[in-house]
Amino acid sequence: MEFLIERIGSHPLLFMLISLLLNTLIAISGILPSAFLTAANILVLGFANGLLLSIAGEAIGAVVCFLLYRKGLAIIPSSQKKAKFMNTFLNRLRKTGGMEAVFLVLFLRLLPFIPSGLVTLTAAYSKMRTLSFAAASTAGKIPALYIEAYSIDVALNARTQWQIGALIAIIFLFAIWILWKRKNKDI
Repeated sequence: MEFLIERIGSHPLLFMLISLLLNTLIAISGILPSAFLTAANILVLGFANGLLLSIAGEAIGAVVCFLLYRKGLAIIPSSQKKAKFMNTFLNRLRKTGGMEAVFLVLFLRLLPFIPSGLVTLTAAYSKMRTLSFAAASTAGKIPALYIEAYSIDVALNARTQWQIGALIAIIFLFAIWILWKRKNKDI
């Protein structure tokens, strides 16, 4: 990220294009966090423009994933598509279309504990249209991205002592979690 900020940050258009590409790749990967890219966007473009770029990148990434999943699901024989979903909302989304699907995607995007990739995969398997998915997915991601961007902005603008203190607290909590997992594994 440092290279992205230092070298490309002085060329805003190039920075935005690379950020959108990276956000799409992060979405396709399904496991990489986008918070570091959001931080870079805020550092280079400021809070409002960085947030807008992150929203655009997340939206593009979700739509690209949706289309890739649709292509992949078209290849799989229909007898193998009868997956059992544990979550009622995801199962319902799989069987629906129209405005009901739009509201379900919007609702599922607002829930922080439901993986984004799973919502996208299920929506790709539904009867939902691409434009409806794009609108619902983007609208649902905005609140989470705002909170993420605000948290990053606060952390970036905090005094060095607070940043170090927060980092130490995070490391401490992570160490406690690791020790707790090891202890419970032995029992």
